[in-house]
Amino acid sequence: MSRILAIANQKGGVGKTTTAVNLAASLAELGQRVLLADLDPQGNATMGAGIEKRTALPTVYQILLNQVSVAEARVRSKPGHFDVIPANRELAGAEIDLVNLDQRDMRLKSALELVADDYDFILMDCPPTLNLLTVNAFAAAESVLIPMQCEYYALEGLTDLVATIKKVKQRLNPAIQIEGLLRVMFDPRSTLAQQVSDQIKQHFGDKVYDTVIPRNVRLAEAPSHGLPVLVYDRQCKGAKAYMELAEETLKRAGLTAREKIHGQT
Repeated sequence: MSRILAIANQKGGVGKTTTAVNLAASLAELGQRVLLADLDPQGNATMGAGIEKRTALPTVYQILLNQVSVAEARVRSKPGHFDVIPANRELAGAEIDLVNLDQRDMRLKSALELVADDYDFILMDCPPTLNLLTVNAFAAAESVLIPMQCEYYALEGLTDLVATIKKVKQRLNPAIQIEGLLRVMFDPRSTLAQQVSDQIKQHFGDKVYDTVIPRNVRLAEAPSHGLPVLVYDRQCKGAKAYMELAEETLKRAGLTAREKIHGQT
């Protein structure tokens, strides 16, 4: 049975997609079977995994409308060695199409249940809004991974996100919890970043990942080549940080790495 994680933060530009793609690739490197569901109409996770979003059909949109199954829609990320449910701009109309349908909040959960045994981890890259797509992800997820920058406004947005997770827990998914808060684009030279990081740790304790993702130009360059950073430059600080995150994720789940995909142990 797979572990299902939603990667979410309603604030844009905080590294959700970067985390989704690179955590998926790093977990795959550690021998895990991974599915990445792209729930953002921008389709950036699809492109970052090396899949052309304009020609990727069917997508998560057809899954939500019960037109196809996950097994029919998933595509292999050849550079990342994980499966992807792609997304493109047609997903932007999903909220309107779903509003009058039965079980509109639970459709993704029902679809993923059919392939749960195929994967060790299912990651969901959520859009930067708390809309029906995000609610579908939260209804399906065991937990939520929250990437956040260590700046003042990030703390403000975090309050709203935690409130939404509590509402979903009460109404749709009693099992959902916060998996962890991931500090991203971290600059240790910034006094403000250090102060906010300390505040986060004081408030959330062991929910804060030990791993910190640094600012790294190679992380920013990799998506333009359709590659996870582990493939683009596995020796850079960003790649090493996401491998550390994958190892910490396995440790939190009580799992160990299997034989790596490149024949290493």
